[in-house]
Amino acid sequence: MKKMKTTIALMLSASFLTLSGCSMMMDDEEVAEQTPVRPSMNVIDITAQDRAPAKRASNDEESEDQGMDAYGAIGQPPLYSSVQGAYKGRPLTKHIGDYVKNMTQDLIANMEYVNTKTAIGVTHFALLDTDLQQTDLLGRQMAESFVHELHKFRVPVIDFKATEYIRITDAGDFVLSRDYLELSSSLPIEYVLTGTMTKHQGGVLVNARILGMESRAVVASAQMLVPFYVVDALIPSDGSERSGMRDGVKLSRG
Repeated sequence: MKKMKTTIALMLSASFLTLSGCSMMMDDEEVAEQTPVRPSMNVIDITAQDRAPAKRASNDEESEDQGMDAYGAIGQPPLYSSVQGAYKGRPLTKHIGDYVKNMTQDLIANMEYVNTKTAIGVTHFALLDTDLQQTDLLGRQMAESFVHELHKFRVPVIDFKATEYIRITDAGDFVLSRDYLELSSSLPIEYVLTGTMTKHQGGVLVNARILGMESRAVVASAQMLVPFYVVDALIPSDGSERSGMRDGVKLSRG
């Protein structure tokens, strides 16, 4: 009798375990059905070489000539010239005005006596290895740029080349002149900005200073090396005229 009870108990236990296992399997299937299926993700190790653009097998030399980079974007053209073709080279990111701006800041930093009530005149920069009565296109343009920069600092600048009238001609309408007979001989100029230029290895060394008209005292000074590629970017109006040239620079009286 005890053996039969034991056998029945074992059978009931086995049935309970079987039912429990089925219940657990059903619960797992229900959870699996409720959980959204996510797509598998493939992880790929991308090296720097894989990220770099593949170089085209053909037309590489042609792309380099057109100024294209490795991504196919068009960059700066290899040559840049004016209508006359006087200047050939890459386009510049800076011009002579940027260097004059830095020199003006140096002048303002160590300037004495000059203020918003003292008038300044600006002359052309002379070539240092001459009689100081000769200049070139660089010397003229630097004077024009200094007039602009000084005016930005609210320093009163007097343009002594301005006449008292406007001359109307077939070539155009002008108020500036280089004829001293047409200019005023009495102007309230107390200080003058001038300077010298000399060729240096890699560029032109420019020395700028502000002088007192009566005392001749130096009240401000600045110095900077302007690279040759910036100087050469200045194109003369008449590039065919070779008279008065020295070392490829057209000289003129100051």
